[in-house]
Amino acid sequence: MTAGLYIHIPFCVKKCNYCDFYSKGGNLTVSDEYVTAVIREIKKYKGIQWKTVYFGGGTPSLLTPQQVKDILLSADVMENAEITLEANPETVTFEKLKGFREAGVNRLSFGVQTANQKSLETLGRIHSNRKVAEAFENAKAAGFTNISGDVMIGLPDYSNRELDDTVELLAQLEATHISSYMLKIEEGTPFAVNTPQNIPDDDRMSDFYLYACEKIESMGYKQYEISNFAKPGYESKHNSIYWKLEDYVGIGPSAHSCLEGKRFYYPRDVGAFMTNPQTVEDGEVDVDEFIMLSLRLKKGLDLTELKEKWGRELTRLQYKKLKILENQGYIIFENNTISLTPKGFLMENAIACEIMMCQNGG
Repeated sequence: MTAGLYIHIPFCVKKCNYCDFYSKGGNLTVSDEYVTAVIREIKKYKGIQWKTVYFGGGTPSLLTPQQVKDILLSADVMENAEITLEANPETVTFEKLKGFREAGVNRLSFGVQTANQKSLETLGRIHSNRKVAEAFENAKAAGFTNISGDVMIGLPDYSNRELDDTVELLAQLEATHISSYMLKIEEGTPFAVNTPQNIPDDDRMSDFYLYACEKIESMGYKQYEISNFAKPGYESKHNSIYWKLEDYVGIGPSAHSCLEGKRFYYPRDVGAFMTNPQTVEDGEVDVDEFIMLSLRLKKGLDLTELKEKWGRELTRLQYKKLKILENQGYIIFENNTISLTPKGFLMENAIACEIMMCQNGG
């Protein structure tokens, strides 16, 4: 069988003020002991060929090229697999990026967030706006042709001008993919304890999202998922596995897996992962997940597949309600498929819940 492989690197130089992902700050390197634990866990999945590999974090660019190479050599990675490594611009040099490329990495995802230096400092990012351009140029010189940039919108004192500057910078640097996320204040983060002033309210945040969709597409990136835009042919193959409910395995503390319809994960504990790794069962894939994840994608929810695979179909009342949403510009209803417009993506949960209420067999 084939599946996607996610490798969690839970170490970073400094935790960002907004980040609630499982990671440990105060690290400049990743220990060989942790890499050994990752390799040990990968080898448990004999018989699986990995069609994508994704190094996420934390800050995976703290790995050395040799560590990345050792991990990839331990896995049965398919030829021409998409192999992504997330990177902080501050932690990479030309030599390191060249080493990653030679180790087999063929896609980078840079955490850019914004081109505004003051906002970067507010977020607690360790890189400067000048370092972004340097990282992109070094990556291209090292042989990378598939480079994504993360953008965070709705920051304190945010403006359309800040968004323009950020997106235009990424386009100028020839990014092939842009992921755009709205700032959320998560429990347990520094921002939750000391929330910055002048964060946009919900209505203003929605305006920024719609403006971002319009701006990013105007620069030649086509939206294919609620938060993701790509040049033609550069959509993320690995993340698409998640949204399509295909098989994937996550390795590392807090990493989740979905294999043959079963979900499981490693607890958020580096020490336990390294010394006595255990996974926890987390239920099975269900129709509601299929509906929710399908609606995240621009291509939308196929109602024929919903009926044939899950035995669900919409009631007449639901069709009427969805027709109203179509007339209001929230959805596009054609070829027995429901797809959301950018305005509809802002209501994705509500629209999904409306569809989830459909009865088995109609």
